[in-house]
Amino acid sequence: MYNKLYQYRFELFILSLCLILFGSLLFHIGNYETRILPVFFIFNILTGILLISKHKILSRIFLFLLVYALFIFIVSVIYNKPSRDYLFTRIIVYLIFYTTVTITLIKQIWDSKIVDKSVFLGLMSGYISLGLIAFFMFLAIESSFPNSFDGLSNIIINGASFKNESLLYYSFITLLTIGYGEITPLTAMAQKASILTGLMGQFYIVIVTAVVIGKYISNPKNS
Repeated sequence: MYNKLYQYRFELFILSLCLILFGSLLFHIGNYETRILPVFFIFNILTGILLISKHKILSRIFLFLLVYALFIFIVSVIYNKPSRDYLFTRIIVYLIFYTTVTITLIKQIWDSKIVDKSVFLGLMSGYISLGLIAFFMFLAIESSFPNSFDGLSNIIINGASFKNESLLYYSFITLLTIGYGEITPLTAMAQKASILTGLMGQFYIVIVTAVVIGKYISNPKNS
């Protein structure tokens, strides 16, 4: 069972990423932010643990993080308004998780001898993961230093302010270097993080994607 699931680790991981990115298109925004999105993130953590499961120490660490994420989710459901400390801790946990998983994912793609559909899905997953790293980095900055970004839309749910959707949008727009300009970083930290995000996206496309495409083209079976 495990070997079968591991074989489809890239497919499962990109499915969980798409649920996080586009789930709000399918559900009411209030229920999505407070109930559904945390479930999608837990599913994503499970698929991330599967992806790094060959590394026993890492998988045990993130299995603990999964239990912790479940605890945070239960607390938020019971009290319907998790504390600021809980929210910030959860942001840092997710930031560490996506950074570790993305590095492991890129290494697996880089070391692949044969480039097939699964590797291409892994390549796409790595790029999306970079956007989520940027999202939690921006979220940590905004949580620590409010109003670091101008133009964020506030969604008020049960008295709590949610800027997640705007920051998620800004993260991927910056990663893609589109930059429409309706959201702008105001502080030095937010500006540096935005520069870093743009560089990550460009380096990924120019280096990692180019290497994978090069392997695919050079393989006689694909010609």
